[in-house]
Amino acid sequence: MIMPLFVGEPHELQAVEMALKASGYLFLALCNHDQQGLPPRQMIHPLGCVALLLQHSPSTDGRLKILVQGLNKATIRSFVQTQPFYAVAVHSDPEGEPAKLDPSVLLLMNRVRSSGIKWFVLHGMYAQDAEIILESATTPERLADLVIADLRLSADTRHQLLTITDPKEKLRKTYDLLLQQLEQSQIKAEIRFEADEAIHRRHRDRYLREQLRAIRRELGELDDEDDLSHYRTRVEQLRLPKEARTEALRQLRRLQQMHTDAAEAAVIRSYLDWLVELPWQKSSRDGLNLRAAQQILDDNHYNMAPIKERVLDFLGVCKLKRRIKGPILCLVGPPGVGKTSLGRSIAKAMGRKFVRIALGGLRDEAEIRGHRRTYLGSLPGRIIQGIKTAGTNNPVFMLDEIDKVGSDFRGDPAAALLEVLDPDHNRTFSDHYLNVPFDLSRVLFLTTANSTDTIPRTLLDRMEVLHLSGYSDGEKQAIALHHLVPRQLREHGIPPSLVKFSSTALLDVIQGYTHESGVRNLEREIAKLCRKVARKLASGLHGPFAINRRSLTEYLGPPRYVHDLDQDCAPVGVALGLAYTPMGGALLRIEVAVMPGSGNLILTGQLGEVMKESAQAALSYVRSKSSSLGLQADFYSHVDIHIHLPSGAIPKDGPSAGIPLAAAMVSALCRRPIRPGVAMTGEISLQGKVLPVGSLKEKSLAAIRASLKEVVVPKLNDRELQELAAEFTRHLTFVPVTHLDEVLEYVVMS
Repeated sequence: MIMPLFVGEPHELQAVEMALKASGYLFLALCNHDQQGLPPRQMIHPLGCVALLLQHSPSTDGRLKILVQGLNKATIRSFVQTQPFYAVAVHSDPEGEPAKLDPSVLLLMNRVRSSGIKWFVLHGMYAQDAEIILESATTPERLADLVIADLRLSADTRHQLLTITDPKEKLRKTYDLLLQQLEQSQIKAEIRFEADEAIHRRHRDRYLREQLRAIRRELGELDDEDDLSHYRTRVEQLRLPKEARTEALRQLRRLQQMHTDAAEAAVIRSYLDWLVELPWQKSSRDGLNLRAAQQILDDNHYNMAPIKERVLDFLGVCKLKRRIKGPILCLVGPPGVGKTSLGRSIAKAMGRKFVRIALGGLRDEAEIRGHRRTYLGSLPGRIIQGIKTAGTNNPVFMLDEIDKVGSDFRGDPAAALLEVLDPDHNRTFSDHYLNVPFDLSRVLFLTTANSTDTIPRTLLDRMEVLHLSGYSDGEKQAIALHHLVPRQLREHGIPPSLVKFSSTALLDVIQGYTHESGVRNLEREIAKLCRKVARKLASGLHGPFAINRRSLTEYLGPPRYVHDLDQDCAPVGVALGLAYTPMGGALLRIEVAVMPGSGNLILTGQLGEVMKESAQAALSYVRSKSSSLGLQADFYSHVDIHIHLPSGAIPKDGPSAGIPLAAAMVSALCRRPIRPGVAMTGEISLQGKVLPVGSLKEKSLAAIRASLKEVVVPKLNDRELQELAAEFTRHLTFVPVTHLDEVLEYVVMS
């Protein structure tokens, strides 16, 4: 192997001069001496290489450039001369005839050649030349030396490889080093290629942009200066608030000083687009015709008198005072009662734009407040996006499913909504993206929820809660006749003259094929009936078709819900309670069994803590009144009482089951049946007082759906009872009570 060397030390120059006069051989060895002068003998490694001096020539820096050819390894036997340079006697092991190689060594040599070709090609050599060079090495040691000579290795590493006497081991270590450096070189080559591609792409983009700019100038279209003038004109024309105007002009100055191809320029343009496109001063005129607004609400929604009254009251105030803060209304009710559609009707009645965003499952605060412009792809929050979509600064803005907002490490959206839904603070609402205040005080915010239990108290305090009750069967029947059936006939392309829905058939659909507080599933069943009729019309049959009780089974199959509570029988230890869930009112069947035991109270049916405490309170009251109930004073120590609420997979909680729990317990202990067809709701105290409960209308609707006739309710719910008595007088009889003794006297039969 031939390579150049530079020598400059006096003793090195003298050694080269002596070699030129003599045989021309030099001994090359590694020396751990970094100072000038002749190194000590112990600093010189004994193992080195015998080399033949081929050429020499002076260099421009005063050193001597020599060209040497390595011949073979050698070991110093003795130092023949020590001044002014070293002369040594060496023992050399010349290469003999190549021995026969075993298969593993041949396989390793092939791998080294394959990787070596890749290495040489990466460093500018043709593959054919690299293959010829590596194929010329017929021994493992010779092949290793060829590869080592071209690798980027330190002197210590090269010397370590030189000291290895086993050819196979030397070739294996060489292969490992080759793979490491080959991988590094490939990574560097990929990075260099990607960098070159990026530079080429930037040059190409710049060239194309210059061409596009020239074409646009030829066509008379806007160039960058015209673009800036356009933004400046829009900012001047719009009546922006002071903070927004100042920020817009500041961003315009920044954009003017930037190169058009800068990444920040695109961010500023996007920001300016948002600023100039927002409706800072654009408002829609409120429709102040109260009679027309009343007609729109009545046409689109059945009943809902309190909410209609609230909207009309707001319009009345707007008629007297033009500038008024928009109310923040929270519509709470079970699914399918028309909360979202009511928002659209309110917007239509007021003559405003309607915007709706769904908050269900929202967990990121930035969805409300927006992302800061430092983030890639940042945008304003959904509030500002909705305002831009509406095009006015006073739309009806519905925040749907506000009770299902979550929170995680990215923040709490409910906390961000505190500013949005505060009439005193949303005048200066600041989105993180805009970073300037925007006035939301003229927006009419509507929120919807199935329950207020999961809404944070601070957020609930900012809203005016309006409860939407579930519908009775009669109300559902009227809604179906006047709203759902006409809409489904239009959507299915069926002329109204070809289909006749009877009111009795609709009532059967309500009672036998749906079980809900709203009308969502009812509309699905009506749509199913319309599809059956549409199929017959498409098959060539001619109408008209009658949807009556006889045809329901043909179209919808047998009824799915059968309300059979064995009202004619009077079971012992079984009472009916009423509960309220996010899905509306529900019926609770409470079963009590008494068995010999040691005074244990067993509660099953997945009861919550509040309901368990109600059961404990009911038992304590029964024990305190044991003598008047005809029970022994120590009856509790001889029996176990098991209270079970069926549908054990459904969690149950709340205080309103106190009355039915106590009644069922007394019935089981005294072996006296409960009056059939009676449901109960009410909380009890240890003194037997019956305390008021909420959601009485939804619970009453659940009793009507179950075909019950009487409901025992707290007398303290008197105001709500007066409203319900007028509405449900044909279906239910309310029995108001103030004390548990009255309940037991009425429902526990003798």
